[in-house]
Amino acid sequence: MRFLVLGGGAQGSAAAFDLVRREGVEKVIIADQASAHVRPFLKPHVGDRLTFVALDATDHGAVREVMEGVDAVVCGLPYYFNYDMAELAVECGAHYCDLGGNTEIVERQRGLHDEALARGLSIMPDCGLAPGMVNILAQAGIDAFDTTDSVKIRVGGLPQDPRPPLNYQIVYSMEGVLDYYTTMSVVLEGGKLVPKNALSEIEAVEFPDPVGTLEAFHTAGGISTMPYRYQGQIPHMEYKTLRYPGHAKVMEAVRELGLLATDPIDVDGHRVAPRDFFIRVVSPRLRNPRGHDLVALRVEVEGSNEGAAGRVRFDLLDYYDAEHGVTAMMRTTGYSLAVTALMQVDGRVTEKGVRTPDEAMPAEAYIGELARHGIDIRRS
Repeated sequence: MRFLVLGGGAQGSAAAFDLVRREGVEKVIIADQASAHVRPFLKPHVGDRLTFVALDATDHGAVREVMEGVDAVVCGLPYYFNYDMAELAVECGAHYCDLGGNTEIVERQRGLHDEALARGLSIMPDCGLAPGMVNILAQAGIDAFDTTDSVKIRVGGLPQDPRPPLNYQIVYSMEGVLDYYTTMSVVLEGGKLVPKNALSEIEAVEFPDPVGTLEAFHTAGGISTMPYRYQGQIPHMEYKTLRYPGHAKVMEAVRELGLLATDPIDVDGHRVAPRDFFIRVVSPRLRNPRGHDLVALRVEVEGSNEGAAGRVRFDLLDYYDAEHGVTAMMRTTGYSLAVTALMQVDGRVTEKGVRTPDEAMPAEAYIGELARHGIDIRRS
């Protein structure tokens, strides 16, 4: 099995790290503009099975060349590359998966379905943590019932040692976090699509020590297309982000003061976007290279079988891998992407064409593959 990983950032590197340690993987190629930068946990694997190439993803001719001969393309690039990379993968006859996160682009990728299906290819967007893992678990819960009444998804990346005032540290793009805090989310209420303000409807969620009580609130992006797929079929479906208590109210105040606005204002003759200023000032204070992170996840599905009510719950607490220097966010996101590609190539993803993980990923096998690298999802 031969894999091409597009993007050598945090998630692309984590995906490559997972793949290169799997039996049956012959070759992993990481293609990135900064090909000289190799993360420490990858260095022992550089050689015959792991190689790096310099690549500008806007040069489609060069992208086609590096895609030739691989079994699957694993895209860890920013979301706005996803459609073009998926289209090129189909042209080159390779399976494809990406981190997704942008519903409009996912719908554009669906336009590649017929060609991918004709060529026997699996094209799967939204394959990280959220969207991705949480959608697969939610679907597994839905599949456990004849009738589903409620789907609740809770997930967040957090510091193990929170520091005031936000009790948060950057575990991926600060720009992406602020997008989630300023964009309306979509839920199902009474089976109908209903918009919700980000940071709203805060609730407490209990996890085992040492994590304890977290707060959950609405944010956009993490549930992807599932509410649209199940409108009129499932009465209630929602996605909320997890943070330490107090975070949402602080960020709501920051937002209401206009500090997250994207329209430039005049500052002493200079045009400045408040959000750009906020990111520039706050980011250094939220970066903690020595601060170890964790990922907390809970997916609850309620329904009934032959009239008997029940509930299926999935829980995960994953922590920074100190042995290899891999963050919990990289493990749960990058490894999820890698497992998807692995199962596309070895045939366990049997549904071809363009399908999201909840539409095509066999949950039990997926959970088992993650467990092989220590990501322990517990079902109750």
